[in-house]
Amino acid sequence: MQVTQLWRYPVKSIGGEQLESASIDELGIVGDRGWGVFDVATGTVLTARRSPQLLFASARIEDGELMLTLPETGDVDERSASAALSRWLGQEVQLRKAGDEGGTYEVPIDFENDANWVSWTGPEGAWHDSKWSRLSLVSTGSLGDWDIRRFRTNIVVDGSGEDDFVGDHIRLGGDAGAELAVCKQIDRCVMVTRPQPGLDRDIELIKQINAERDTFLSIGAIVARPGEVRVGDSVKHLSVDH
Repeated sequence: MQVTQLWRYPVKSIGGEQLESASIDELGIVGDRGWGVFDVATGTVLTARRSPQLLFASARIEDGELMLTLPETGDVDERSASAALSRWLGQEVQLRKAGDEGGTYEVPIDFENDANWVSWTGPEGAWHDSKWSRLSLVSTGSLGDWDIRRFRTNIVVDGSGEDDFVGDHIRLGGDAGAELAVCKQIDRCVMVTRPQPGLDRDIELIKQINAERDTFLSIGAIVARPGEVRVGDSVKHLSVDH
């Protein structure tokens, strides 16, 4: 396998940026899910599960600084983002940088009707849903014709068979590259059905994943050894004695 695409999503549930190379630290790709949109009224971190319009904004990191692009508003920097997001969303929100406390998130159990919501608390350090998925990977074989933006996966590799990595380690690049401990398959929720630029709402997508892949698409990993990764790097499966 080789790395074919790298993606960073600086703000949780907001569109991200495609990269040619990235630094990986203990929290994943540096800057990934580093910020979240905090709903002042409910105390939750907004996601496109509850607020699908978030996917029509985008975020990037330029010279170490966060920049957002909002519909009808254009570019805003981190200092002005909370006010701009509140105006756009029509509710009081704050752009918050991840810290020592994890966020509270929500998901509907009934994905067809967005009903019967449940909540949970994610890990600290970055606004990830799970402490066992600081970085995600999917193969082109598993992805097929689906648009990678629907799944917000960090690393795309050619070939297939990434599910076989679960429970083992993989190395990206040469001996000095990053090493990942693959912990789980990632189960998919209503998020993948949400519309975003160039993509319509598609409720049949999650039904297909449930039927054909038992809800799972892509794998989640934690970082066993930080390092650098770039498009074109090899992916080596390192078996671990269990």
